[in-house]
Amino acid sequence: MNPLPFTHITFNDSLWRSRIETNRTQTIPHIYEQCKQTGRIDAWKWNQGEPNTPHVFWDSDVAKWMEAASYSLITTYQLQLDQQLDDIISMMSEAQMKDGYLNSHYLHVEPENRWTNLRDKHEMYCAGHLLEAAVAHHQATGKESMLNVLKRYVNHIDSQFGRGEGKRRGYCGHEEIELALIKLFRLTKEKRYLNLAQYFIEERGTQPHYYDLEARARGEDPSKYYFGGDYTYLQAHRPVREQTEVAGHAVRAMYLYSAMTDLARETNDESLLDVCKKLWRHLVSKRLYITGGLGSSSSNEGFTSDYDLPDESAYAETCAGIGLIFWASRMLNATGDSQYADVIERVLYNNVLSSVSLDGKLFAYVNPLASNGDHKRETWYSCACCPPNIARLLASVGNYFYSQTHSQTSEVSKTSEVLSVWIHLYAQSEARFENGLMIKQTTNYPHDGLITITMTPPTPARFKIHLRRPAWCESFVASVNGIVETSEVAHTAKTSEVLSGYIVIDREWQAGDTITLNFEMPIRFVYANPNARQMIGRVALQRGPVVYCVEGVDHDGLDVSRLVIKENGWEAEHRATVLGGVTVLKGKGGAISPNGWGDDLYRFASPRIDPITITAVPYSVWGNRGAGSMRVWLQRSYG
Repeated sequence: MNPLPFTHITFNDSLWRSRIETNRTQTIPHIYEQCKQTGRIDAWKWNQGEPNTPHVFWDSDVAKWMEAASYSLITTYQLQLDQQLDDIISMMSEAQMKDGYLNSHYLHVEPENRWTNLRDKHEMYCAGHLLEAAVAHHQATGKESMLNVLKRYVNHIDSQFGRGEGKRRGYCGHEEIELALIKLFRLTKEKRYLNLAQYFIEERGTQPHYYDLEARARGEDPSKYYFGGDYTYLQAHRPVREQTEVAGHAVRAMYLYSAMTDLARETNDESLLDVCKKLWRHLVSKRLYITGGLGSSSSNEGFTSDYDLPDESAYAETCAGIGLIFWASRMLNATGDSQYADVIERVLYNNVLSSVSLDGKLFAYVNPLASNGDHKRETWYSCACCPPNIARLLASVGNYFYSQTHSQTSEVSKTSEVLSVWIHLYAQSEARFENGLMIKQTTNYPHDGLITITMTPPTPARFKIHLRRPAWCESFVASVNGIVETSEVAHTAKTSEVLSGYIVIDREWQAGDTITLNFEMPIRFVYANPNARQMIGRVALQRGPVVYCVEGVDHDGLDVSRLVIKENGWEAEHRATVLGGVTVLKGKGGAISPNGWGDDLYRFASPRIDPITITAVPYSVWGNRGAGSMRVWLQRSYG
């Protein structure tokens, strides 16, 4: 199936509409100013001796901003934004070398060292992000200015790398160009772009190892590589088809697996898709945080060992969460299995939304699950990959809500008809399909699980609609025009109408037909696998797709690591004026008292626990009320 483009979707809810508008009016302009002030935007015309020497990955920061700006232009045209894009493209075009090469750092700082260190220097990574921006810019404006520049660059890369005579057998240490090339192939239908992506994917990790060869050519000892000689950090420790565990740098891994899934789909390669499925299962069963964050270690910005999921030192980089959404959406559309949409929802509502402040101008590079008050969002970073990444995701977030399948009905006219429609995510919105079908969702999701879907086909038509039954939901009722179609209560087997996690309704639809979904949304205690040693004896709170945390600001500045919660007596309360409109949870618990300890470090008497009412807020909005302690996983009282 194919995702319905975000350009066909209008959000009318308080959450996504607000976040998208803030992204357009605050985040995108803010990032442009930061890129301008730090020299990133003008890097292509930099001269020796000037400040702000172009860094090896600065091009990627600007490229992601350009992609976000292009998406924003599609939905709301802004002359100034259009001109800003044109100015940058003109600068790039003037800087591009005759052979097509285009990297601001190597053009101006060390031109003699082009393509000499693919392992570390991000040349193809930057090219990939520029290529994604070029595709987005063309789709947004119809202009070919940036697309032509990047085609020349890709043609240069294609002339330099591959298995042909005289070519280098290399590939980038930071994956990204692979998925970008497949985007270019889908736009242009030129097979050589797909072939180049396939080469970069299939060549990875083969012997003799290219990173060993290029290191020796630079006069370096490959065994001295700071992330270890086997290149697990780069997902190049073995060929991709032999990899069975998610490993290394988390962002790089997500971009590689996204490209592998795309390649499997474009080439009908079931064996490669099976590799992706195995890698997926390993991630979600052993190395994924409850918030959808991934990558537990700061030392490699990535994975360590199975079940190693510390909360306070969790890295959970924003870019990794975004990369997981990219991969999950590709797996979802390749398989039609709701488990991938479940993860998209988990990451979106928790890890990703927590990475940008409600005013759109502060960003989180990492997303820990506990803090003593020393963690806060920043206006910018020297390594600024995350802010423009979240901007481009929010500008196109509608891409993940709906999908469709078609059948060709006329070779001459190339018309098609919708065979099936999938609703993966729920939000008050309107979706416009290519054949004139309109679908309207009316709901207060994720604050409650009641959803009304109004179908408006241009003429009566029979097709299937697939409605995701969320994995967190144990009880639901689905009805059409008031007549119950299917229902399920806790601990009963799935009905035949629920396939691969979707409620499937097949009928002739007429304008005005309504589907009502009611997903029961109780407050749940979540327990971690006992192998996750850091969470033993602790629980987390979740309601619907939303994971909760407790903050000191709601408890008179108390260090919330002292809180002990009880399982019974919790209530949900919606507060429209708090933190942009959130549902908070309130329940009974206790606070371990420090009174009476004096200077003693240890004693034999147990501490006093004072009763307290505990307030939990969505993890996605933590830290918006100033610095203070925060915690997702809490001690549970068994008394």
